[in-house]
Amino acid sequence: MIFGGVNFGGVLLAATASFLFGGLWYTAFSRGSLADATEAETEHRRPRLHVNAVPFIIAFVALFIMAYVLAAALDRLGDVSVRTGVISALFVWGGFVATSLVVTNMVQGVSRVATLVDGGHWLGVLVIQGAVIGWLGG
Repeated sequence: MIFGGVNFGGVLLAATASFLFGGLWYTAFSRGSLADATEAETEHRRPRLHVNAVPFIIAFVALFIMAYVLAAALDRLGDVSVRTGVISALFVWGGFVATSLVVTNMVQGVSRVATLVDGGHWLGVLVIQGAVIGWLGG
């Protein structure tokens, strides 16, 4: 379904793929923090039976918006391909995401490791979205 030059099926697939990537990314990097936990801390943790879905819904909507804007930008370039999708994603990440993340995290005193983990996540998100959108033609 293409509307205004944007393939909404591609946007939906790009948002879904990047959402799943984020789950895998943060699961992989959270294992290190779990291994560092002491036994006393682990004993006090209770299994959570209830998961708050709101943050996940908001994250997916944000990723959908991000994919839509990237698709619209790629459409304006004219040559929509996996190559231009990935290159554009790298420019967007380097020019907007990485710079904003570094400044925000520095001001808030967030650790460099956390900044690298988050930066890697957003780099992966944008590259995946650019590749999927480019593959499906905007």
